[in-house]
Amino acid sequence: MDELVESILDYIRKPYTDHAIMINGEWGSGKTYFWNNKVKSKIESIEINGKRYRTIYMSLYGISNLDDISKKMFIEMNPNLNKSVKKVIETRNMSSIPEYVKTGIDMANSFGFMQVNDKIDYSKFFDIDDKVLCFDDLERANVDVIDVLGYINNFVEHDHIKTIIICNEKELSKKLKSTNIEMKTFIATYILNNEGKIKPEKDENEILDDEQVDKPMVELIEDKIEHIFDKANDYERIKEKLIGETFEYIPEFNYIINGVLMRYESNPQLIQFLRKNSVIITQTFNRSGTRNLRILKHALNDFQKVFEITKKYYPDINETILKSLLIFTIAISFEIKAGKITKDKLKDINSLEEYKTILVASKVLKDNRQFYIKEFDNNYYFTFKTDYRFFKFVEKYVRTRIFDMKTFKDDMEAIVSNETRGNLPSYKRLLTEDYWKIEDADFNTVITETLDDVKAGKLQLAEYFKLYVIFNFFIQKGLIDIDPEYLKLTFINGMNIAAATSKYCKDIEAYMAGTNLVEQDDNINYILEHFNNLNLQTKEKEYIEISKQLFEMIPDKVEKMSEEFVDKHLDIPIMKYYNMNTLFERIMLLGNEDIVLVKDIIAARYQKVKDISNEERNIRLLKQAMEEYIRGKVPTIKVILIQDFIKTLDIILLKPKEKPRRGRKKAVTEDIA
Repeated sequence: MDELVESILDYIRKPYTDHAIMINGEWGSGKTYFWNNKVKSKIESIEINGKRYRTIYMSLYGISNLDDISKKMFIEMNPNLNKSVKKVIETRNMSSIPEYVKTGIDMANSFGFMQVNDKIDYSKFFDIDDKVLCFDDLERANVDVIDVLGYINNFVEHDHIKTIIICNEKELSKKLKSTNIEMKTFIATYILNNEGKIKPEKDENEILDDEQVDKPMVELIEDKIEHIFDKANDYERIKEKLIGETFEYIPEFNYIINGVLMRYESNPQLIQFLRKNSVIITQTFNRSGTRNLRILKHALNDFQKVFEITKKYYPDINETILKSLLIFTIAISFEIKAGKITKDKLKDINSLEEYKTILVASKVLKDNRQFYIKEFDNNYYFTFKTDYRFFKFVEKYVRTRIFDMKTFKDDMEAIVSNETRGNLPSYKRLLTEDYWKIEDADFNTVITETLDDVKAGKLQLAEYFKLYVIFNFFIQKGLIDIDPEYLKLTFINGMNIAAATSKYCKDIEAYMAGTNLVEQDDNINYILEHFNNLNLQTKEKEYIEISKQLFEMIPDKVEKMSEEFVDKHLDIPIMKYYNMNTLFERIMLLGNEDIVLVKDIIAARYQKVKDISNEERNIRLLKQAMEEYIRGKVPTIKVILIQDFIKTLDIILLKPKEKPRRGRKKAVTEDIA
């Protein structure tokens, strides 16, 4: 980095130059930081013939016309600039001109240079003696880059002003090629058509000229666009004329990161922690595979909030957990903000235990569907050993900008509880840890304790399948000596016991599929089928309980029922799992306004439902009960509302029903009339 600074200073010291120099580097890599903290002061310390240079910095970000550049230069260079405006700039330590000042100088009379109706020629007021110009963000200007470079060339070639241009040439190249691509394609197609080079579908017997042979239409259009709109070549020509040297900026991240950390000096506890773990910050940053310091700055800002809230509610939290939080906050920031594919995978994970279970499936069970999670873990936690490698509240905060206190407390309480409780149960270790982390002396104990818990039905149904596959893996590797038939029966009996208390596993495909062993072992397939049957029973029991809880909020807690149902249970066929006569009696206890609300709640359930075959019977029963109620009654508001309710049920009943398939299994639980 010192060599680059010295090269820039050599250019400044030359008595005569007719070219500019360029500093090229990736977005967010710290080019502007490099200018402000390494280059600017060194240039301004140079004294030649008794005078010192003064730097003028201008960001071209968002510049929409060349006059805007002149305005910025005018304010920086003109010594007669209104002192109050000058004071605002200096007291706020601004290196570029604020938009409100730039707009204000359009009022020529406020500066006293000419009449209100006259247009200011700002270039007349430039004081160019002993100035070094720095133009940043060339690729982000909203003006044609060729025009901007031509404008800068006037200062360089005619006035011999020392000029430095900072940009990202990779992004500049993309911009030159992609600008107005639709218009360019239209014009190129139009010209090709007039030239007779766009032909209808060719006849097999048609003979094409040499230019058209093996020339796809897309390539013809691209060639024509390049011929007509050759901005890239225009850029190279003017760059060759204007730029004498191009320096590649490769940042010294350790130096820059230390500078970034200085902004947290006001928080002694935080800055002490960050400086103590600066190596972790640098390692995680490097492992992101980017050079984007801007994302790192945002990540550290996010970590400041994570750190402060964590220390507020858990002041005695283990420092290893804080280090894990630091790594994860930086890592997830890069995964999300750098647009990596992993971000969608992480979004769907809801807990540390789920994350660790996926890792075991990926490493031990060869579940390649979770390849990205394994790569994420291997990359960021390669040299840092910790049990805490995923924090849902951090992932959600970085992704949505919402700091969810409930998720935060759920995550942290699970960690605190685990720390207090000590070691995990043996079966949890097998499900959430790499098996090779178990010491040989402990392995038999882990297996014995796990089998005891399996027999007692202590696991969730969804855990039985993966644990069985792990045991099958151990048998194949010769790590345990258990008869496969005995193992299968042990798991089947344990699953039967666990079914009474297990929760329904909704995403069976995501949780169960993907292991290479499933298609190779009949016993594994048998266990999977048994799980599916028991899981269906569990679903039925869970849906029955949910339907009961929802409908029993009628008539006293209808609004709460609405919130619960719409927020959590719209996908559940609640009409299948409740007695319709009881529901009708509850509806009749409602006031008129609440009758409308319940009707709307039920209608909401069926707006996007394609098949109501499982619920049709009970919907008809409710409709019949309502029809009997209004039969022969004099119209009242309630009667009319019940009539509207019946019409809503009729609309629902018009939805298509799935036809029964031959050989289809009967549902485990019959409809409840």
